[in-house]
Amino acid sequence: MAYKLSKWDLSPLYPSYESAELQNAFDMVEEQVASFEGVRNKLAPDMPAEQFVDVLKASESMTRIGNKMYSFAGLSFTADTQDQKAQALQARVMQFLAEIENRTLFFSLWWKELDDPNAKRLMEASGDYCYYLEAMRLYKPHTLSEAEEKVVNIKNVTGVNALGNLYDSITNRYAFKMKVNGKEKEMTASELFSFRYSTDPKVRAESYQSQFKVYAEDGPILGQIYQTILRDWHNENVNLRKFKSAIAPRNLNNDIPEEAVEALLSVARKNVGIFQRYFKMKAKYVGMKKIRRYDIYAPVAASKKTYKWDEAVTMVLDAFNAFEPKIADLAKRVFDESRIDSEIRKGKRGGAFCWSVLPEMTPYVLVNYQGTGREVATLAHELGHAIHAMLASHHTTFTFHSSLPLAETASTFAEMVLIDKLLAEEKDESVRRDILFKQMDDAYATIMRQSYFAMFEKTAHEMVQKNASVDDLSNAYLENLKEQFGDSLDLSDEFKWEWVGIPHIYQVPFYVYAYAFGQLLVLALYQQFKAEGESFKPKYLKILSAGGSEAPEKILSEAGINIRDPKFWQGGFDVLEKLVGELEQLPVEGKAKPAAKAKVKKVTVKKAPAKKLAKSKLGKSKVTKKKK
Repeated sequence: MAYKLSKWDLSPLYPSYESAELQNAFDMVEEQVASFEGVRNKLAPDMPAEQFVDVLKASESMTRIGNKMYSFAGLSFTADTQDQKAQALQARVMQFLAEIENRTLFFSLWWKELDDPNAKRLMEASGDYCYYLEAMRLYKPHTLSEAEEKVVNIKNVTGVNALGNLYDSITNRYAFKMKVNGKEKEMTASELFSFRYSTDPKVRAESYQSQFKVYAEDGPILGQIYQTILRDWHNENVNLRKFKSAIAPRNLNNDIPEEAVEALLSVARKNVGIFQRYFKMKAKYVGMKKIRRYDIYAPVAASKKTYKWDEAVTMVLDAFNAFEPKIADLAKRVFDESRIDSEIRKGKRGGAFCWSVLPEMTPYVLVNYQGTGREVATLAHELGHAIHAMLASHHTTFTFHSSLPLAETASTFAEMVLIDKLLAEEKDESVRRDILFKQMDDAYATIMRQSYFAMFEKTAHEMVQKNASVDDLSNAYLENLKEQFGDSLDLSDEFKWEWVGIPHIYQVPFYVYAYAFGQLLVLALYQQFKAEGESFKPKYLKILSAGGSEAPEKILSEAGINIRDPKFWQGGFDVLEKLVGELEQLPVEGKAKPAAKAKVKKVTVKKAPAKKLAKSKLGKSKVTKKKK
């Protein structure tokens, strides 16, 4: 089978914006909610377990339809963020789902207040719903009255979630122009970012500079959006819900103990010298006395090897098949069912993600493919997310999604499986060297960069409460970078605007530490795989198959992992330090030399006219995202 760049097919969700099937979905939810509201007076501490399970099934039925509606609207919007029909549908769906959530809110409030003995009795009879119910009760200390919860839900539709969509619409309309080989080319952000891996230092610098030029121009606006999001987060979560810190709601949502998160970030901070040492060493291989921040992803070999889409897909599927045929079969479903959007086009959201809709439904994957080795790895990463969801398809809609930190397990592991295959088959030593260096580059991007993003978020949340300006936040971010890099490279002041281009910190505060969690976890798991071979695979598949049906700490403890222990996290850094040592022993010959490649003479930035944004609310389906 030949694979071609393409858009995804959303018809398995709904045929079109105006389809009768979509309108019927609105009507069906209305009908089911009306029926569900009749349960309110029947809820009692001593209610029979069978009756309670029937209530859960009714709740899940409504959620399933809501997930499909939200996914259709959200996926349509990401496919073209400037599509006014998609914006309008997203606004309608978000408003509708917020109202539905308010009408059914009574059940979760009753459940949180139920006495412990009866809650235990009902959970024991609830089968796969058990952990969903257990996790819900963890929110009891932070739950408001029914009237207050309803106000928060409605407020979010036209408030913080609308701001998130406004940020997306503003930043995804940017069109960048660069003169490449004497010809002006208009490009998306994804295309612009690809120049950061050029062998020409000037091209790498121009890629960053052209981005920061536009982000600096809009910085005060984007920064104001961020400040407002943070104030909203603090008002709701710290002032109203009484969480003790800004990061605490994310930890609870992930069901990861604060002790484990703090251990992770603390150990990351202590090991920052590993990457500083790496960047100093890398300078020799790229022919520079000292690299600049522009150069951290510079290739160490002059090879410009690229991969056609068909070749990339085949490589990834072959790598998965060599590890475990079942994994490859699941990944192939994404292509067979047209669930992937891989082409570059205007208006399409940049980056990459995997979107899981329902347990039995093959997930949707978005990438912006241009042929580089990194993008082949990104494809493996996102397919790993899809595989994770499909392995957990035997769970309920409430329990097949893993928590964010565990959500990065399959994706990161998939990348490592691919890298192993590339190293085993590549005969060109310069390409092999480049692959090894890219492993460290990606480890930096996934572990240290994301950890320092989380540290910046903690600082920013505190600063906004003290009325810090956008410039104050930019200066704090620059200080964050200075600590991160030390004297290992030259850092220009324009990087103070980098933070306004990180969508994760806008859309899902403190999401980012999940990447570091996942990468360090996978380093440990991959060492087990190398040591145990075939006997490791059932244990690994069991972790993935658990989905979100148990607490992450419990799932991992069964695999012999203690996430509260700093020694566990240090073990991942020890693997990286060993890799740096191995790289230092490689011969320097074959280093990349600046060549007369893409001559960048002029960089201008064109912004498309702004379109009115539909207001919307973050929906129910799980979206796992590729690091930026």
